[in-house]
Amino acid sequence: MKFEIKKYCTPCALFLILAFCLTLSSCAHTSAVKSSPKITYQSYIDFFEKVYKTMEDNYYQPVSRDVYEGFIQKFTTKIYGELKDQGKSIDFIRWRSSASLMDNLKSPEDIFSAFYPPEPAKEYEQTALGKRVDLGVEGKLTPEGYLIALVEPRSDAYQQGLRDNDILLRIDQSNIKDLDEQEINELLNPLENAAVSIHFWDAEEGGEKNIQVVSKEYFKQTVFMMPINIPSIYGLEIRRFNRMTAEDLFRFLKFFKENGVVRGLILDLRNNPGGPPLAAREIASFFLPGGEDFAYFQKKGQPKSMLDVPNLPEEFRVKCPMVILVNKESGSASELFSGVLQRRGRAILMGTNSAGQVMLKSMFPMNDQSMMLLVTARGHHPDGGVFSFDGLTPDRFVSDGEQDKILEYATKYLVYVHMSQTR
Repeated sequence: MKFEIKKYCTPCALFLILAFCLTLSSCAHTSAVKSSPKITYQSYIDFFEKVYKTMEDNYYQPVSRDVYEGFIQKFTTKIYGELKDQGKSIDFIRWRSSASLMDNLKSPEDIFSAFYPPEPAKEYEQTALGKRVDLGVEGKLTPEGYLIALVEPRSDAYQQGLRDNDILLRIDQSNIKDLDEQEINELLNPLENAAVSIHFWDAEEGGEKNIQVVSKEYFKQTVFMMPINIPSIYGLEIRRFNRMTAEDLFRFLKFFKENGVVRGLILDLRNNPGGPPLAAREIASFFLPGGEDFAYFQKKGQPKSMLDVPNLPEEFRVKCPMVILVNKESGSASELFSGVLQRRGRAILMGTNSAGQVMLKSMFPMNDQSMMLLVTARGHHPDGGVFSFDGLTPDRFVSDGEQDKILEYATKYLVYVHMSQTR
């Protein structure tokens, strides 16, 4: 039997057939669109669950499952769609949303815990540990060349003989006078393990030299000398704490002792964001009796982790009066160190209240190279007293408007103490 379309397919029937075919096509397309994001969506939920679980197991405060569920609902109904409509990448949506989740879960007083995408995570780790990967050279461009202001003591450049006040004349094949300062800084920050040829003027010996320097990872110098106009009273600025801060401090204290009796010491910890608590413990050994309990932290579900003061030979210890300068940016390990010495009567504090953030911070790497930074414990004195969120209260308050005179105040105090002791 033969069928003829023109006989049996009326215009209405043709319309229905076409509509049916278009519907099938549309459904197939919609199904494909839904199935692909569905897999991606579930991967987000799995990642958020890992973020939550990491905080539940390690964060110093309890975290709320209800808050987590509320965030997931908001992500599903609002955040996910908005970010997709903005054309954001899968990684961006995951990282941005994880950061928001952590902000929702953490305590209001916690200014440290945060989520870091891969590149910021790597930068944070290097900064927190006080590490750098470069040639370790800083300075400024002058008509004579690039005048070196600082050569990091643990960098390869220092090992090869480069020193402060030397003048760079050529880096590899590039003449310094043909470069601007940004171009010079780029050449001084090559990739790790890159070898760089440097031609420079040796300021001490008065001649030109050639060296080859390798870009390596090193711990940055953290302690710097401050000029004090009173003999036998010394000042040191500690910009942050890392694993080598005690070594830096020892080098200066040894120099001071070799030049006579040390009658007073000023430690400037203003704007010092801290670092590892172990660094605070180590530098305390120069000023406190060895073997004493220093402070403790207690992580969730774990016993107290008590830190003691390391034992040092008596000749390395410093017993002179001390002033520690602090402000609202003095936090973490720098605040821990200052608070312990203040409480033991070993030093007085001058400045403004400190940050109030004596906390143990831990890094938790994720499988996509991002990182969670969590506060895992608060700091305590050995007797159980907790470091206050209000910060350390200085013995002598010096307002922000008087900061240009704070060194003068500290020096006068140490002179007064010395005169009182010699009467």
